Amino acid sequence: MNQPFIRNHQYNLIRKQVRLLQHTCQTVFDPKVVKSVRESAQLRIAEAFPNATGEQAAALEAFLPYDKEEQFQSYLRSLEPYLEPFPPTTEAQLRKLFPKAKKLKLPDLEAVDFRRVSYLGWTDIATNKLFLVYPMDGKLAGVEGRFTPANKKSTCFLCNKQEEVALFTATAKSKPAGASPDYYKAIGNYLCVDSKKCNDNLTEIDALERFLADVLG
Repeated sequence: MNQPFIRNHQYNLIRKQVRLLQHTCQTVFDPKVVKSVRESAQLRIAEAFPNATGEQAAALEAFLPYDKEEQFQSYLRSLEPYLEPFPPTTEAQLRKLFPKAKKLKLPDLEAVDFRRVSYLGWTDIATNKLFLVYPMDGKLAGVEGRFTPANKKSTCFLCNKQEEVALFTATAKSKPAGASPDYYKAIGNYLCVDSKKCNDNLTEIDALERFLADVLG
């Protein structure tokens, strides 16, 4: 049985590298250039899996001899059994993460492909709030904040792509030592309006984990 070990952001990185190699194979006729791109793809994927076993490394490197579109597509499909899904999540768990939101609007969990999710994100238009859930340290962590559409394309702080964004502003829960009772710190960043598209774009999660650490303390 295939043991899942590829997280969503890692699969996105693999897909990005494979697509670059596929494009190079189709448009470049210098074998040295193709070889360089192939080796770069191999290196970048290997760096994303420093603890890969021999079997896992073999599965990841199966694309190396390929040069045709159908071969690359078959390779990406072959990795699907290895995708590690987002932890099982229920509506009750989500409500527990946001106890102050008495009329919390929840996402349709049955419509979510949890293999292709790094974080759960959804908006409540009625309250202009965005809710973000991510597994940290073995448990789900939730952050809510004000969601102000920018009505423009800009760089998302999570996926680092040019997309339709909104300003996501959350209040830090921790306070510095000696802070006054009315101390308040807001942390704001531009975030994709479409969380599904953001999850499809993510190739690293450092920015997401830093943001959550800054807000949750």
